[in-house]
Amino acid sequence: MYLVTAEEMRGLDLFTIEKMGIPGLVLMENAGRGVLCVLRRCFPQWRRQKIAVLCGKGNNGGDGFVVARYLREQGAFVEVFLAALPEELSGDAKLSMEIFLRSGGHLIHLATQRGEPGEDISLSSFDLLVDALLGTGLKSQVRDPIAGLIEKVNQSHVPVLSVDIPSGLCSDTGRPLGVAVKAQVTVTFGLPKLGHFLYPGRELSGELYVVDIGIPARALGEQKLIRELVDPQMLCGMLRPRSPQAHKGQFGHLLVVAGSAGKTGAGVMACEAALRVGAGLVTMGLPRSLNSAMEARLTEVMTLPLSEGPEQSLCMAAGREILEALEGKSGLVLGPGLSTRGETPELIRELVRKVSLPMVIDADGLNGLMGNLELLRDTPGVKILTPHPGEAARLLSLSNSQVQSDRIQAALELARRSSSYVVLKGAGTILADPQGKLRLVPTGNPAMASGGMGDILTGIIAGLLVQGLQPFDAMSLGAYLHGLVADEWAAVTGKRGLLATDLLALLPRALERLTEGQVPRSWPQAFPQGCALYG
Repeated sequence: MYLVTAEEMRGLDLFTIEKMGIPGLVLMENAGRGVLCVLRRCFPQWRRQKIAVLCGKGNNGGDGFVVARYLREQGAFVEVFLAALPEELSGDAKLSMEIFLRSGGHLIHLATQRGEPGEDISLSSFDLLVDALLGTGLKSQVRDPIAGLIEKVNQSHVPVLSVDIPSGLCSDTGRPLGVAVKAQVTVTFGLPKLGHFLYPGRELSGELYVVDIGIPARALGEQKLIRELVDPQMLCGMLRPRSPQAHKGQFGHLLVVAGSAGKTGAGVMACEAALRVGAGLVTMGLPRSLNSAMEARLTEVMTLPLSEGPEQSLCMAAGREILEALEGKSGLVLGPGLSTRGETPELIRELVRKVSLPMVIDADGLNGLMGNLELLRDTPGVKILTPHPGEAARLLSLSNSQVQSDRIQAALELARRSSSYVVLKGAGTILADPQGKLRLVPTGNPAMASGGMGDILTGIIAGLLVQGLQPFDAMSLGAYLHGLVADEWAAVTGKRGLLATDLLALLPRALERLTEGQVPRSWPQAFPQGCALYG
């Protein structure tokens, strides 16, 4: 499913209206009908509830009038509040208001001639609020009287259904423009917007539904959309079912170069995760003095003792040993728990220069590239970088807050400057490729805020990569699966106490379900055009 900016959605609407000849009022009617479908599903007591519809002066308000009209026609108790002067409305929004009034509807005006608040209202007396104040075209800070009304909505503690996007939320960044509605449910039209996914917009949007309002498929091709939401439909079929005659040699051999004194667990988790997603063989390369302990710990993983320095971390002499060991391997993981002591950072840069196999670089592998990001541009082979925001900030010479304030741009810039694929981890993991394509991952939850989660993800992606998946697909399936099993764990156990290794046993079955096309409930949910209003 594509994700769009406000400008892209505007282009889709204009193409539909001007090139295809579908009137804007038809799209508005379809939008309002779709909202009502979702409202009836999410709020089954709606016929016995007191509902307030809050309308602004733009097309978002026009959608609200359609919703209010259908609610009235089906016997609901509805009051409609207009946060603008009637003469401020134009086009389809004005026509929608007039149809509402001609159908017997009544407006309560919340604005005076000077733009000051009109009638004072108590929203807490309602059972449900429909927010149709501001839409996706909002670009500037929200001002009074709308800002004050949004504050009242949030203070009312009444459930809110937002039309298209919570009012006040920037549809491109997911950040409030001063103040924004916190919705329990959001019904958006055509395609989800970036702001529905990017935090805090993801949280403010609540449960998201996408309604088909009649945007033709041809319009999507004309827009050349490049941002996608990773969903189960995208992932099904990436891994083919295995033949009864399959053997381990058909599913890749991964070398994981990881570990140093006090940090061997990171490599262990990466190795075991790679095996759990189906890699045929895994070998862990680590400092020689730590090898005996790992041989006892890793039953299914082979070990490769490597030259080390006095700090029990890898030294330059290990480089030749690693390059020789890569003969016959399918891919390399570089970084988990390697440390930044002694000669290890120099070794990392030397391997990046010389290794032509697909490589996943994580943790101290990334730390070893600080100040040398451009080194990746002239090196052979596919590189996948898996930074958390702090590592991305150091690679880009930015602050952590700068990265978090625009995660999409940070991921794209890191991919561009390094000519590498990027997995920017965090709440709403972002995937970027060197050509500027973007995918966003909807799975994951706060229970994942514990040590080792990144090492598991690295192993998952690398394990899929050595089985033959293309880099962007391995990242997409890996990151989605990583969050999915954590979501399944949290649904049973809660949002605290999840260990990274708890995910390992859950991975095979979840991966098999995706392979077999047993699609889990996706986010967001899609509603078809013309969904039934009655019955």
